[in-house]
Amino acid sequence: MTRLALGDVLPAVNKLPSLPTVVMELLASMDQEDVNIDVLAAKITQDQALTAKTLRLANSSFYGMAHQITTIAEAIAILGFRTVRSVATTAALIGTFANQAPGRFGFAPFWRHSIAAAVCARELATHLKLNAEQAYTVGLLHDIGRLVLVTQFAREFEGVMTHRAQQDCTLAQAEVAVLGIDHTMVGQALTQHWKFPLAMQQAVAGHHAQPVPVGQPLTLVIQVADALAHALDLSGDEDDLVPSVPDAVWQQLGLNDATLLSIMANSEKQFEGASLVLNA
Repeated sequence: MTRLALGDVLPAVNKLPSLPTVVMELLASMDQEDVNIDVLAAKITQDQALTAKTLRLANSSFYGMAHQITTIAEAIAILGFRTVRSVATTAALIGTFANQAPGRFGFAPFWRHSIAAAVCARELATHLKLNAEQAYTVGLLHDIGRLVLVTQFAREFEGVMTHRAQQDCTLAQAEVAVLGIDHTMVGQALTQHWKFPLAMQQAVAGHHAQPVPVGQPLTLVIQVADALAHALDLSGDEDDLVPSVPDAVWQQLGLNDATLLSIMANSEKQFEGASLVLNA
C-alpha cells in the first residue's frame, strides 16, 4: 500500500501552472460590486481559445438565439455578463487539466459531477442569499484536488480505484484508506497556490468535514451541493455513491422539503446548459 503525505504532493501542486490572468480577474470580479464589464470582455477576447469556446456555447441550441453571436460583447448583451463569465470561467478551468491520464479514472464523469455540484451550489446560494457565482465556482472546483492525484500520482491512484471497487465505498474514503490523505487536502493546497479567496479555500478543504467549521456558510453550501449532485446521478458514473450529510448541516441551512425539491429540480434543468461546455 502506497501512502502519501501532503509534503509529497505540494511539489506537484507548486509545479502546476498558474491560472490565466483573465480567469483570475473573472474570479476576482465575482466579489466586486462595481465591475467594468467592457474591460473584462476585452480581456476574454484576447484569449482566442476561450473566446471560441464561449461563442460556441452562446450559439448552442440551449440558448435558442435567433441569429449567430459573433463577439463576446454581443454575447454579454444578449445572455448577460454573469452567464458569459460563468461560461468563460468554466471553460478555462476545465482546460487547465488534460483530459487523459493512465488508469481507470473517468474524466467525463468527474467533470459532469463537478458541473452538477456547481449548479446545485448556485441554487442553494441563491436561496440563502449568498454569492451565487462564487458558490458555482467552488462547486465546480470542490474535487479539483483529485485531478492532481490522478494526473501527478497515477500509479498510486490506481490503488485507490481498486480499493473503491473492492470495498464499495466512496472515492474519498478509498483515498484516505490507501493514500492516507484525500482530495480535499490537495484541493486546499491548489487553491492556495492559485491565490483564491480564503472562503473558497475553506469550502474546498471542508466539503467533507464533519462537523463543518463554524462561520463557513460557503462550506455548508458546497457540502450539501456535492451530496445533491450525487443524488441527482448526473455524472454517469455507475459506481457513484451519495455521501452522508450530518443532520446539523441541514438544520443550519434551514431548508424545508419543498424548497429542497425545488432546488434539485432547477439544478437538473440548469445542468443541461452548463454541461455543454464539456463538448465546446
